[in-house]
Amino acid sequence: MKKLIALVLALCLTAGLFAVAAADEPITLKIAHIGPQTGAAAVYGTATYRGAQIAADEITAADGPYDIVIINEDDTHDAETAVNAYNDAMDNDAQMIVGTTTTSPCIAVGALAYEERVFMLTPSASSTDVTKDKDNVYQVCFTDPAQGAASAQYIADKKLATKVAVIYNNADAYSTGIYQTFADKAAELGLDIVSKTTFTDDTTDFTVQVADAQNAGAELVFLPIYYTPASMILQTANANQYKPIFFGVDGMDGILSIEGFDTSLAEGVMLLTPFSADAQDEKTVKFVETYQNLYGEIPNQFAADGYDAVYALAAAAEAAGVQEGAKAEDICDALIAAMQKIELTGLTGTMTWSSNGEVTKTPTAVVIENGVYVGFGN
Repeated sequence: MKKLIALVLALCLTAGLFAVAAADEPITLKIAHIGPQTGAAAVYGTATYRGAQIAADEITAADGPYDIVIINEDDTHDAETAVNAYNDAMDNDAQMIVGTTTTSPCIAVGALAYEERVFMLTPSASSTDVTKDKDNVYQVCFTDPAQGAASAQYIADKKLATKVAVIYNNADAYSTGIYQTFADKAAELGLDIVSKTTFTDDTTDFTVQVADAQNAGAELVFLPIYYTPASMILQTANANQYKPIFFGVDGMDGILSIEGFDTSLAEGVMLLTPFSADAQDEKTVKFVETYQNLYGEIPNQFAADGYDAVYALAAAAEAAGVQEGAKAEDICDALIAAMQKIELTGLTGTMTWSSNGEVTKTPTAVVIENGVYVGFGN
């Protein structure tokens, strides 16, 4: 009997040791990344995924409370595909989402995630429609209104021009939203919009738009658009020997990576962005070095946004006390509350979040010089 009691005690002590060891083991967080990694917008989604994965690897290696597993899904910048990607991620037990990368898919996925109570933090979908009436969808990037107003303010403050042309995509919520607030702020600041032309997703000839800006004497052309149409506009302007200042927003980040594009045409292009790869702070230097070693290129703002998104979710999960195997719908409300309490100093600035999911941070202007982005008189 004594031997039996001793054996039971030994087993109990061993079980206790395993329980302590298990308690010290890091908790696995499963984070889905959803964004385009094929198709016309692949530069954006590939960058957000790479940044997210670098952050996940760092957090996992840091002996903190969490190991991060990224469930990567390609949405091809298509709303229907994005919904399918979301369903696949949830079937793989995703607990929260970094995504989606672009606006239209994010609106579609956000509606479903709201119904099913899955917390989303988009790195780069900037329309206010992304978060509208959805308490569980937050943004790392500036909203479209913030980008438009900040761009007008920067142009005025730096006295870059008084006569301004705008070329925007009137079929795109991102482009239209930025244009509208830019126009309002420009009027307030005394900037004269002498030319306003539009295009759609199917436009491939920008002769009319560029000629209108040139004939109006615009000293600066504001492009609240993505990098592919921007590259066509630059090519057309060059053919017409028109050399204004071209000023864009975060959607133009990626123009230097377009296959077959003569990057010398982008020399002097300016854009407002929360990230500059030439910054010399320790965090940025380390990230750029890691990214270059892994992928052989300089990271853009979207990569930095993806990186910051994962760190923000990890911080929110810790503040919310997320435990091993927790279901997405069970932790959604706790993550919402935590996001409004945390402050994160990341690659794209020091960030806090309001109850409507909007981020607060300070933008930076960069200019393309010798084929790279450099800070511009910030």
